[in-house]
Amino acid sequence: MNRPDWLTLHVPDTDALDRMKRLLDAGRLHTVCESADCPNIGECFAGKTCTFMILGNVCTRNCRFCAIVHGHPSAVDSGEPQAVASVARRLGLKYVVVTSVTRDDLADGGAGHFAATIRALHAELPEAAVEALIPDFGGSAAALQQVIDAGPDVINHNVETVPRIYSAVRPQAIYRRSLALLQAVSESGTGLLSKSGLMLGLGETNGEVIEVMEDLRSVHCAVLTLGQYLSPSPAHHPVVEYVHPDAFKKMEKIGYDMGFLEVNAGPLVRSSYHAADLFARRTQRQTTS
Repeated sequence: MNRPDWLTLHVPDTDALDRMKRLLDAGRLHTVCESADCPNIGECFAGKTCTFMILGNVCTRNCRFCAIVHGHPSAVDSGEPQAVASVARRLGLKYVVVTSVTRDDLADGGAGHFAATIRALHAELPEAAVEALIPDFGGSAAALQQVIDAGPDVINHNVETVPRIYSAVRPQAIYRRSLALLQAVSESGTGLLSKSGLMLGLGETNGEVIEVMEDLRSVHCAVLTLGQYLSPSPAHHPVVEYVHPDAFKKMEKIGYDMGFLEVNAGPLVRSSYHAADLFARRTQRQTTS
């Protein structure tokens, strides 16, 4: 299946890519932009922003939609939280997104390392907002609480797709467990925003997507992203459909009508794409309301 015109990407600025790569390499850091083959890497790196990926670049899970390498991860780098904070400061970031591979091999799923990274960012960049894009930590409430206690501004956990397709693309994940995590974030009493996202084009129906959106609102998820699934390789789950931009706009309107505070929907939207803009819009609305 050939990609449609609306998924045509601009050639990235190689100088911008190289500059960012040198900075990240100097800190021995990874980004989901690189490891997950994000189509927006050129735009984001040129804008001197990225999504930091902590806890290495090898995942203990093997989701069939994801380009990140599956296998046995290396030991946790205790210096990584400070390295992330230092690079974020050098980039002058006002909004920092931190994600990770899933580390089912760790007792807390890596939650303590997430918390340490958030605290390091607060210390290095006290005016910056922090979004933590987290795995499910195996459903551990104690692990999630470690991240909440570190004081991020947004906790993001993607449900990725509709429940019917989980066994095909997310066999080690549990849909209801992800909803429970988002509910715990929303009910934490800390005022932080909960956020989630889905990929479209995996074989889901519009009705199924709307049902997931309703489930997310039922657990008070505040921010939603919807983007087109792009298969990383022939060995991954195939693209079943290229969803037209107009269909994304309709879903965006449905999301706002449901009560999501912010919705970002489009073929090239990814969970962290323009995350700072979404947060800024929300903050501005709170200020003026």
